[in-house]
Amino acid sequence: MKSKRTTKQNMQQKAAVFSGVALLVMTVTVIFAQGYVHSSLVIDGDAVATLKNIHASQALFRLEVLGWLIIFMTDLIVSWGFYLFLKPFHQGYALLAGGLRFLYTAILAIAVSHLVITNNLVQNSSDRVAQQAMDSITAFEAIWSFGLIIFGLHLIAVGLVAIATKKIPKVMSILVIIAGFSYSLIHFMYNFMPHIENFTGLLELILMAPMVIGELGFGIWLLVKGRKVTMD
Repeated sequence: MKSKRTTKQNMQQKAAVFSGVALLVMTVTVIFAQGYVHSSLVIDGDAVATLKNIHASQALFRLEVLGWLIIFMTDLIVSWGFYLFLKPFHQGYALLAGGLRFLYTAILAIAVSHLVITNNLVQNSSDRVAQQAMDSITAFEAIWSFGLIIFGLHLIAVGLVAIATKKIPKVMSILVIIAGFSYSLIHFMYNFMPHIENFTGLLELILMAPMVIGELGFGIWLLVKGRKVTMD
């Protein structure tokens, strides 16, 4: 019969695998949904052109909505998986990290609901519908951006747990903290300092690499090394 310690270790290793896979799936899906579809269909400040784009590519827009639903589900997996993986290192910070990720995921769900509304609206074609659809898309972007402030705090909590244990490389821990700080800073500026939006956009481009490397790198580490972590 397995000891309680062995069972906990197995659970921690499985959590690393599930979280790592979920993070990789999420990354690919975000690149498709936001990086490709959303950015190609939505024209900032032009509701009519945006509606025409969506009308011409309705199947693609529905794939974007599906992509965000997949992102939502994988975020739930990561929320729970991170908590289970980090709990043996520091239960308090693990709960904080998992709770913040879950809160972010709830905010994301509210944001994505506006894309579902948009999908229903664009079945018709008129200037009024175009503006309503654009308002829903803008609401999605604004709510998601606000949620990313919470997301950044989640990554900082993850990094604090990681940096306090010898099981996780210090470089990886620092990268996760930098990524979290970058997310929170950028989206705080977008939400509460709109008058410097151009500067914020430039800063986001500069910090994009550490934001991606921090989270994605940790996901890869979880799959390659995290699944072998022991509690010794």
